[in-house]
Amino acid sequence: MRLLLPLLLALSPLPALAAPPLGRLTLPEGFHIAVYSGQVPDAREIALGAKGTVFVGSNDAGKVYALTDSNGDGVADKVRVIASGLQLPVGVAFKGGDLYVSAVSRILVLRDIENHLDDPPKPAVVTDRLPTETYHGWKFIAFGPDGKLYVPIGAPCNICDPGPDHGKLIRMNADGSGWQDVARGIRNSVGFDWQPGAHRLWFTDNGRDMMGDDMPSDELNEITRPGEHFGYPYCHQGDTLDPEFGKGKSCKDYVPPVLKLGAHVAALGMRFYEGGQFPAGYKGAILVAEHGSWNRTKKSGYRVMTVRLNGSKVVSYEPLVTGFEQDEQAWGRPVDVQPLPDGSVLVSDDLAGAVYRVTYEP
Repeated sequence: MRLLLPLLLALSPLPALAAPPLGRLTLPEGFHIAVYSGQVPDAREIALGAKGTVFVGSNDAGKVYALTDSNGDGVADKVRVIASGLQLPVGVAFKGGDLYVSAVSRILVLRDIENHLDDPPKPAVVTDRLPTETYHGWKFIAFGPDGKLYVPIGAPCNICDPGPDHGKLIRMNADGSGWQDVARGIRNSVGFDWQPGAHRLWFTDNGRDMMGDDMPSDELNEITRPGEHFGYPYCHQGDTLDPEFGKGKSCKDYVPPVLKLGAHVAALGMRFYEGGQFPAGYKGAILVAEHGSWNRTKKSGYRVMTVRLNGSKVVSYEPLVTGFEQDEQAWGRPVDVQPLPDGSVLVSDDLAGAVYRVTYEP
């Protein structure tokens, strides 16, 4: 019976979800958006397999999904559950045929997963030594150009002194050994990527709550050397001392953000766009999924934004996809963005339980 369980899990029917109202969305001229899959409840981080499988982490009953588009028409024709019962398996990262999954205090791995989508292996433990707190305990994960797995450890609070074990970004070897701190003073990063060519790591960070509608801003940051401190909990958005923890501190002692993204927009997944399908002005730009505010008088975020750069300097910050909320009512909340080999871009939406595909045709 144990041998049949993974197969039954993979083939179990998925719940029927309402079709997302894509007609409400607005994109620049020539851009189009369609449903890649509408059967991914609470869709979070996206990772790509070597054979084209789209892996999606979620908060839905601890499930991890595998999406396949067997005929190449830009729509997933099969959705499989490849793991279930995990603790907040939001983060997924693919390396060497294996899928790594974050589960709060643990990093798990499903070995040789693309050859076993219909009979997924039992997740093996890479490490179980991460903090157990669930407040900011879900984790976006990714492998860097150095082959190491990068893992953020958020502050276990809205605002507090996180101590040495929280409020930072770490990296480790693929087998869970060799932990190193990469950067500190990070409240809660749920998205990062490496700039092509420069190989510098950029990340989003969510600002603290309860300082009003317009303070502080979420941040887009660049790490230029190991060990940098980005201010939390002492200095917010690079120029504002915390009313409690900022006493006796100076914002000049911390690394300011490259860009203020807006207060409470909940900037999450981000990736550099290197594809050839979008217009040339998007090459090297950062795409940012903004999940949207929950604690603001007038909602902010609920969109996908484009940050164009000249080196490390921001040239523009403008919308790519908007319309996930109208009249203060949200029907969708973008979580992650993931370019595909053909130059199109996937966007996950945990509120609608969907993954979209953004394409460009002039």
